[in-house]
Amino acid sequence: MSEITAHPFSTATGTDVRVRFCPSPTGTPHVGLIRTAMFNWAYARHTGGTMIFRIEDTDAARDSEESFGQIIEGLRWLGLDWDEGVEVGGPHGPYRQSERYDIYRDVIAQLTASGHIYESFATGEEIEARNVSLGRDPKMGYDNFERDLSAEQKAAYRAEGRSPALRLRVPDTELSFDDLVRGEITFPAGSFSDFVVVRPNGHPLYPFVNPVDDALMGVTHVLRGEDLLSSTPRQIALYHALIDIGLTSFVPRFGHLPFVLGDKNKKMSKREPESNLFHHRDRGFIPEGLLNYLALLGWSISHDRDVFSIDELVAAFDVKDVNPNPARFDQKKAESINGDHIRLLEAADFAARIVPYLVAADVLTEPVSDSDRAILAQAAPLIQERIALLGEAPAMLGFLFVAGDELVHEADALKSLPQTTAEILAASGTALRAIPEADWATDRVHTVLNETLLEGLGLKPRVAFGPLRVAVSGRKVSPPLFESMEILGRTETLGRLERLAQVVGATAE
Repeated sequence: MSEITAHPFSTATGTDVRVRFCPSPTGTPHVGLIRTAMFNWAYARHTGGTMIFRIEDTDAARDSEESFGQIIEGLRWLGLDWDEGVEVGGPHGPYRQSERYDIYRDVIAQLTASGHIYESFATGEEIEARNVSLGRDPKMGYDNFERDLSAEQKAAYRAEGRSPALRLRVPDTELSFDDLVRGEITFPAGSFSDFVVVRPNGHPLYPFVNPVDDALMGVTHVLRGEDLLSSTPRQIALYHALIDIGLTSFVPRFGHLPFVLGDKNKKMSKREPESNLFHHRDRGFIPEGLLNYLALLGWSISHDRDVFSIDELVAAFDVKDVNPNPARFDQKKAESINGDHIRLLEAADFAARIVPYLVAADVLTEPVSDSDRAILAQAAPLIQERIALLGEAPAMLGFLFVAGDELVHEADALKSLPQTTAEILAASGTALRAIPEADWATDRVHTVLNETLLEGLGLKPRVAFGPLRVAVSGRKVSPPLFESMEILGRTETLGRLERLAQVVGATAE
């Protein structure tokens, strides 16, 4: 079938919109892949349409159940749910390609009977030799010369022991479509030749099974990566054949999302740590922050606003607003936006979210004791305004969950101590001992130390309080000093001042 009748593209809007996310389970989830999932999800939720999640697992050499599980885990962690698909079910299952071969065989039979696909016996070497004999570039590719093989020719090839591949008879006309992101795109007639849809071993290929699944599942909008743009005219050509045999009645709308760039403005490689979704989770990104940042890789809610909620994303998102230009993954900006979302969390929610990181760092043990939970409830708000990643919590809060004699003074913290450290510790200890246990609170501690060190000794705050911070936390950077002293209590605080004084004294000797 070399000529085609113009077939309609989908006009679905609102609840009739059907999008799909269909990754191959190879390796850990890539942030570019997750952004594609998120844009599909956001468009489905924005329109009130349907999100389909299926798995393209027909490459046995590369696909793995581990990767499949990781994709599920990543989507669940981010809250990107789906309406039909794996683990959910639906009317168009099964939703794993490896379980759909009977369906593909039936479609192949229909397309063969209708003349849309035909047997091709030529080898790559023979195709190159033919091009040379006709004075063409040997790498020019297949020129459709087997479209009309006779029964005798086919029998002769089979007698040689050859098994045929199956090729789609591509329309001899230009193929155009209105890309939702990039506008009108036209592929002139002859841009590509009849292509293989089924290998000689009977295995159907991606350019075949992907459109067939989309057609059978009623997908109206295909939102996918820019790297797949070159395959779109082949898919449209196949769609015309599927419409002719009655498998569907329309071609979906296509939207090709921009590349996500990594280091040196090159397409982000899987070798780059930033490409790995779980790398960001392990460092302490929260779903709200990471989704917000990924949405900015090609889209914005307004020209002067970068931070928004998931609900605001859904309310505003339209794929037509996606910028076609490549977007660079900026780690610092991603962390900054994540920090903004951390600060938007309720205090109790924030405290609960840092527990796994504290446990992983051996700061806490599970089940968390009531006493440790009480400390955490007091301490978590002190760092919520100061960190960009949940993974920073163990270093910031660890000193509150160890005994003073087990506290480690970090080397850079000890090097930062001024020459007056012994005097500062002695004066502070004397002043703090005068505070009764019942009056030990942030404001009282702050007032007493201000009077003693700033007014009494005439020190600047940075010099005065630096040694106290090192004594209390073992670090140069810590949560607010006076609030930390209140949480530790009078006895523990005084003990830590005395211990650092001993360390300083020993060093001086």
